[in-house]
Amino acid sequence: MIRKKEDVATQLIDNLRTNIEAIRQEAKSNSITAARRNRLNQEIQKVGLEVEELLRDIDPIKLPPAMFDPANPNLVGRFIALALVSQPLVPLVEVVDFYGAGVYAIYYRGEFDAYQPISGKEVPIYVGKADPDTATARTPIEQKARLSGRLKEHRKNIAKATTTLDVSDFDCRYLVVQSGWEKPAESFLIDFFKPVWNNETAICYGLGKHGDAAETRANKRSPWDTMHPGRSWAVKTVEDAMPEATIRTKLTAHFTSAEASGRLFNDRTDVLNAFIEGLKFS
Repeated sequence: MIRKKEDVATQLIDNLRTNIEAIRQEAKSNSITAARRNRLNQEIQKVGLEVEELLRDIDPIKLPPAMFDPANPNLVGRFIALALVSQPLVPLVEVVDFYGAGVYAIYYRGEFDAYQPISGKEVPIYVGKADPDTATARTPIEQKARLSGRLKEHRKNIAKATTTLDVSDFDCRYLVVQSGWEKPAESFLIDFFKPVWNNETAICYGLGKHGDAAETRANKRSPWDTMHPGRSWAVKTVEDAMPEATIRTKLTAHFTSAEASGRLFNDRTDVLNAFIEGLKFS
């Protein structure tokens, strides 16, 4: 007699229940070792995922390809980044004091040879955030002038690198945001643009570094200070964290990769389209 497929499936499920009970009894045993318990836990979790996948496969109603969750910090970060890119460009030298904390992006349009692939393009050379004065600040006044202060600090440091940079060749965008949301926005911007001056990109980092006397701590000179000498405390540092030749090689490789992936955006429309394309699967 040929057994029906339904009967086979029912028997398999009954066997599964029996095995689950056997595992439960083993887990309750006082003689089971911690290592064995951990292995059981890992294997059960794997099987659990397989069962969930099986349930999705046999369900006649399928899951949607994506679900929009407005409370998802990553999604909020994306929208804040989108709002930032929508702001007008402001020459860095024209930034004045204003209340508020939030996120910003700095752009380069000068003639320094290593940055020509992004000069004048919609690709920031550096992005960052400025946290509010207190985590509970709810208005720009309560946040204090943190965002403008951070931009002016960067402007001051760039202005010292007179042999390689001209501070008048830099523009910026900035956006004051509600306290607590600046971090996910910054994270998205760094991951999306991979700016070459950001620490996370690991190429020409060090713009935001504060001075340390050479005799106080044996810190190596940051790649940013190697490429753009001018800060007096960095000049006193004995050793480079990375030789200039290595920095330039990494910059070339980075820009080549960005161009190949379509991330050397020529105009803001290209950036906005890339943002929208990414929302399809958020």
